[in-house]
Amino acid sequence: MPKNILAPEHFDALRKFKAGIFKILAHPTRIHVIETLRQRELSVGAILEHVQVEPANLSQHLAVLRQGHLVVTRKEGNQVLYSLRDPLLTEVLDAMRKYFQRHFEDSIEMLKQMEQNH
Repeated sequence: MPKNILAPEHFDALRKFKAGIFKILAHPTRIHVIETLRQRELSVGAILEHVQVEPANLSQHLAVLRQGHLVVTRKEGNQVLYSLRDPLLTEVLDAMRKYFQRHFEDSIEMLKQMEQNH
């Protein structure tokens, strides 16, 4: 079996892995952090400027993202810099945005048609 094809006995583990990632992404603040890190690594202070939550709150979300291996850190002097472990994650979020927009637009169109029929 080629390396890039998953054996059927590993499908359940893969589903659990995916569910774990989506669980981490299930908070708007964490999605905002990931979107903020899309272009480059940033310090906690720079992330705070974009995300605008309480520092303690951001710290908790960054810890969840670190524990889930979605972000990585490195120290530079007395600053901790955060970056995405894999930029592919932003493509996942982009795909989810497109999915939402497609279905949101469908729902709006359906509501418009319902209004026209009444």
